[in-house]
Amino acid sequence: MNRFKKALGAGEAQIGLWQALANAYTAEICAGAGFDWLLLDGEHGPNDIPLLLSQLQAVAAYPVEPVVRAPIGDASLIKQYLDIGARSLLIPMVETGEQAKYLVQATRYPPAGIRGVGSAIGRASRWNRTPGYLHSASDDLCLLLQVETKLGLENLLEIAVPDGVDGVFIGPSDLAAALGHLGNPSHIEVQTAIEAAIGAIIGAGKAAGILMADAKLAKRYLELGATFVAVGTDVTLLARGAEGLARDFNRHEASADRASGVY
Repeated sequence: MNRFKKALGAGEAQIGLWQALANAYTAEICAGAGFDWLLLDGEHGPNDIPLLLSQLQAVAAYPVEPVVRAPIGDASLIKQYLDIGARSLLIPMVETGEQAKYLVQATRYPPAGIRGVGSAIGRASRWNRTPGYLHSASDDLCLLLQVETKLGLENLLEIAVPDGVDGVFIGPSDLAAALGHLGNPSHIEVQTAIEAAIGAIIGAGKAAGILMADAKLAKRYLELGATFVAVGTDVTLLARGAEGLARDFNRHEASADRASGVY
């Protein structure tokens, strides 16, 4: 059972951690840390299919749900992700209701969708060792769509409404850029848009999500009803931890642009 999907449907908050290092060893370390979900980033992290497979295998023994983010909403790529065993997907840059419906179809076998049938050689079905997989695969599938542009905001309800869409994730960094505030997602205009979007998604009966390493803002989103919130990234934990240790021993502090707080 996809406990993450079930929790979102019940309105239970799920706290996540971003995985951008593209490494099975670090993913496994984070898998045992106590988070509800981990985001394996195929959009901005240096990931490919074999690397994502190794991370899915590494975290499988832990009570945490791996959510895989694709670089683009392409049916062929989604098919590969599903076949290697990803059952929770985050698709970026969704801007229209038509896109949303297409992505739902990409995750379903015919006649409900367009997913290619290759379960006999796929990890998802345990190589046809899972009884009835072809008919029940979509029951455990959690499809999350990412909205991060002006057009996406304008079409937010059309994106959220289709059956098969479990939640909508707001991308604060790209949204800030789209609204003219590149690198400043804390800007009042961006925050107003985010809060309105969270309310609209919840009003449509779907789960709302976001990534925000600023603890105050992350808690604010949870108070507003967001239910899948990532509160940091593996890269940032390593980078800031390493800098802090060096600073403790009077080494030169590394410079970094930390204004946004998203990561």
